[in-house]
Amino acid sequence: EPTVRTELMEQIPPIAIFLQESRPKFPTAFVEYLMPIVVRYLTDVNNQVRKAGQEALLILLEQGLIAQSDIENKVCPILLDLSAPDSDDEYKVEAVNIICKMASMLSRTTVEHMLLPRFCELCSDGKLFQVRKICAANFGDICNAVGQEATERLLIPKFFELCSDSVWGMRKACAECFMAVSYTTSPEVRRSKLSPLFISLISDTCRWVRQAAFQSLGPFISTFANPSSAGLYIREDGTLSIRPPAQDVNSNSCQPSNSITLMSSSTDTT
Repeated sequence: EPTVRTELMEQIPPIAIFLQESRPKFPTAFVEYLMPIVVRYLTDVNNQVRKAGQEALLILLEQGLIAQSDIENKVCPILLDLSAPDSDDEYKVEAVNIICKMASMLSRTTVEHMLLPRFCELCSDGKLFQVRKICAANFGDICNAVGQEATERLLIPKFFELCSDSVWGMRKACAECFMAVSYTTSPEVRRSKLSPLFISLISDTCRWVRQAAFQSLGPFISTFANPSSAGLYIREDGTLSIRPPAQDVNSNSCQPSNSITLMSSSTDTT
């Protein structure tokens, strides 16, 4: 019964935590018994079971309960299979969503070598606009996960494609994550490539895209500022923060006096 499998998936994370805390007694129980179940349920025929499996996977990754070798040898391969060009549409949409969500939890090397090539392919998926929309909405997070060099070499060309996509929702999603993308690039790329691109969004024929671009204008401009003189910096949670000038910028204990929450991804599916 699907409801039994769904309930089982919901119990996997607490069981895994228990096994982690009792590792001397159960050194290989998670790898031998639970991990195969999680991977198998990512391809379950029932949508609700797959969703529960995906949520369990993300919790396990967030808690650091999956070994690097298992991530590279078991998790990534199944996600690459599910997101392949000839994969079922529903499975592909789910797979790219998981890839985007787990990118921030994995090492930069793993993301760049195993997931980034497929992400770039999915950005150009001409069959499903839902796939491109997920890529556009999470573009800033992927840039942050792989760093400046890979962003400028591989992702910026794809970002240009998405910013000129025929579906206005794609362009709107790009406008909403523009600050996060800009922050990952060098000042030269920011000035010579992203600035003209932003102008095209702020002049878009769709008013929803223009509105999103205007809302991102201030955050985008802030990426040009010198943090040491302007006091602007991006926190790990994706917020633009202003450090009080009287505080020592090198202090680890200082708290921002003001924070502006900036969403690097959009959940809008229109």
